Amino acid sequence: MERSRWRLDGQLALVTGGSAGIGRAIARELLGFGADVLLAARSTAPLEAVREELAEEFPERAVSTFVADIAVDEQRRELLDWVEDFGEGLHVLVNNAGGNLTRAATEYTEDEWRQIFEINLFSAFELSRYAHPLLTKHAASCIVNVGSVSGITHVRSGAPYGMSKAAMHQMTRNLAVEWAEDGVRVNAVAPWYIRTRRTHDKLSDPDYLDEVLLRTPLGRVGEPEEVAAAVAFLCLPASSYVTGECIAVDGGFLRYGF
Repeated sequence: MERSRWRLDGQLALVTGGSAGIGRAIARELLGFGADVLLAARSTAPLEAVREELAEEFPERAVSTFVADIAVDEQRRELLDWVEDFGEGLHVLVNNAGGNLTRAATEYTEDEWRQIFEINLFSAFELSRYAHPLLTKHAASCIVNVGSVSGITHVRSGAPYGMSKAAMHQMTRNLAVEWAEDGVRVNAVAPWYIRTRRTHDKLSDPDYLDEVLLRTPLGRVGEPEEVAAAVAFLCLPASSYVTGECIAVDGGFLRYGF
């Protein structure tokens, strides 16, 4: 086995939404495979705490942070200018940042549903476009988008969230085809319920948790590290012939029949 196929040594990765949950787990996974990691998130204190934690765990790797609200285009541009200043281009972009507000479809204000699209979809599209010149500095690079099973089927998360994630999955397919000639692979993962701060309240309801588990063949909620492992695989040279794909990390939820 050629070990370099399963390593990211010398590569630079940018992870958005990197201060907690799935983003933090992705950063840890990429560091474990040898990458240097750039983390972006909105809040300074949690981001710095994660940087210190990861720097202590991976002293041989570089971990850098940038505070930015990627729902704001000016801050997206500032983030990519910061990345460009490293002078190494970019090998990996993980569009993980996202948000939601669950409502009945008729109860959203226009500002509310448009903001969901801004953070979940438009930010990923724009960051991918802004990162393209940096990604193409290398013969092979990749983007991984963190989508959701809600972009494939109904999961009570609210129509705008599902719509934005479905569009993200299609964006993944389109960019994969368009940028293949540039050496940029584009893939996505689609998690089901993952145990994070964002899902804590819903999963704390025993009745709701029972409903979730009854629809999940593996019979449990996923962990952030399990999403991170799928993301990392899609970044590795070992997955060099995989592009335009969306891998469900869902305990079999999407395959549930009767």
